[in-house]
Amino acid sequence: MELVEYSVENAVALIRLNRPPVNALSAQLSHDLLEAFTMAADPAVRAVVVTGQPHFAAGADIKGFQKAYDGANKGGGLAGVLAGTVRALEKLAKPTFAAVHGYALGGGLELAMGADFRYMSDDASVGQPEIKLGIIPGAGGTQRLPRIVGFQKAKELNYSGRHIGAVEALAIGLADKVFPVDHLLPATIAEAEQYAEGPTVALGAARMAMNEGWGKPIDEAMAVEAQAFDDCFWTDDAKEGVAAFIEKRKAEFRGR
Repeated sequence: MELVEYSVENAVALIRLNRPPVNALSAQLSHDLLEAFTMAADPAVRAVVVTGQPHFAAGADIKGFQKAYDGANKGGGLAGVLAGTVRALEKLAKPTFAAVHGYALGGGLELAMGADFRYMSDDASVGQPEIKLGIIPGAGGTQRLPRIVGFQKAKELNYSGRHIGAVEALAIGLADKVFPVDHLLPATIAEAEQYAEGPTVALGAARMAMNEGWGKPIDEAMAVEAQAFDDCFWTDDAKEGVAAFIEKRKAEFRGR
């Protein structure tokens, strides 16, 4: 991977975008992220943190759009590639965090929305500015943003293309926590480590049930939940959790 740094410590995978100066999202960066998310599917990895500094990702590489207009590939293909990459992050069966420094715009915000939690630095600036280019988001901005902040607020953000700061993002639920710049990544990793010590199979099942059941008719959604419940009920972690409760001791979950 040329544009992504990948490391694992204390069962937490740290995935760092590395395309200076602003981590503009190219097809290559999207492919590298997809490779990193594939590596993070390893059961030994029990939580994931995605980040980039000094900016998380300041949107797509707009120069690539111009090249697409001159070529045969209508639309350039970048949106489809990025959409698949974000979906891979969303489908990881473990807790995931986006530690957002600086700009997370367009595809950068769409990437962050693929994570369970978005922790932002107090200098963060996020938004879906695609409308100002005469286009719309193509990797989930019209679909995940309404799920997170509500339909009307998502409509306003997508229609206006305006950037919002960390304080407003926290107020509307787009950010889960806000930290000073220097504290953001250590605090995010520390929280990811706490989740990594927990019942990560059950956490993954809850993640899948909520993500895949959302928006379905209630009977279909309940079927998704029932399957997820059954998948984790027979695991070693579930047996350990029940035994620990009965024996009045702290459970020792191992992620299996």
